[in-house]
Amino acid sequence: MKEINLFITGVGNVGSELLNQIHTQKKFLKKNFDLKIKVIALSNTKKMLFDLDGICLKKWKSKLSQGLENNRDKFVNKTINLWLENSVFIDNTASIIVSSEYSSYLKKGIAVVTCNKIACSDKYKVYNNLKRISKKHKTPFLYETNVGAGLPVINTLKNLIDSGDKIHSIQAVLSGSINYIFNNFLEADSFHKIVDKAKVLGFTEPDPKIDLSGIDVARKLLILSREIGYKNELENIKIESFLPDKCLVSNSYKDLFSSLKKNKNHFNKLLENAKRNGKKLKHVGEFYNGKGSVSLKEIDKNHEFYNLEEKDNIILFYTERYGNQPLVIKGAGAGSSVTASGVFADILKL
Repeated sequence: MKEINLFITGVGNVGSELLNQIHTQKKFLKKNFDLKIKVIALSNTKKMLFDLDGICLKKWKSKLSQGLENNRDKFVNKTINLWLENSVFIDNTASIIVSSEYSSYLKKGIAVVTCNKIACSDKYKVYNNLKRISKKHKTPFLYETNVGAGLPVINTLKNLIDSGDKIHSIQAVLSGSINYIFNNFLEADSFHKIVDKAKVLGFTEPDPKIDLSGIDVARKLLILSREIGYKNELENIKIESFLPDKCLVSNSYKDLFSSLKKNKNHFNKLLENAKRNGKKLKHVGEFYNGKGSVSLKEIDKNHEFYNLEEKDNIILFYTERYGNQPLVIKGAGAGSSVTASGVFADILKL
């Protein structure tokens, strides 16, 4: 029986769903793969918990609530100093502090699996340094869920490149939350309500402005460009925001919601124009010739993006092998369950 020892930070929507999936699959993994996954440590913003025998996943919430006060330095040091074989650090947060810990783990032979986009979309030298450390110490660094949640986007791109294909361009709808919003924005004066619903359902980032501003899609496009081999920075991805300036400068979600409501005529006009032209509004990321762009576009009925439903993502890879007909990856691109399944898949990939 092979054991994998997990050290997990972040037990919100994605983290709690991941724990549920691990618990549910326990017997299946044991029977089919002789594999036992032990959750050795959990932490959130307030508490941390370690148990060398493995934390009981039926009672993890109550156990964690009785844990020690969370201290990031102590969590990192204890994780490293335990020296357990097949150790994996899991980051289910959107924290810059947690992302800064990856190099410490990788240098000590502890694999890192993360859905946190901050490290891979940071300055190129940060991204490249993590890849270099991972290679030098032969320690896996996996982040499939950085783009497309549970969809196999990064792995597919890597396979294309490793097999000698050349990437000519990428067209994609990479924000499940924005796709959900515009798919449901069918009536005037409803944009702000749909944004709020998307937030409640957990489709957006904790701060929906990250999604609406286009910065989240830009980060994903940046990561894809780096996987191709470009040494791009975020400023190389041009963002044409569909939000009025007043919405972009809001300081809280309450302010953002109020600003979206006040500017309803702006969004109504976007909807009216698309309807008049017989098109649908889609938030599109494009990458060509080393440069990327993010913008809201009116899409006609003949395009692959037109019938993209609910919170789905779609990625079109135009390559030397896939020229006139692109390689298409399509499916749910937001939500805790699909993101958790992507993290889980990376764990099993190890």
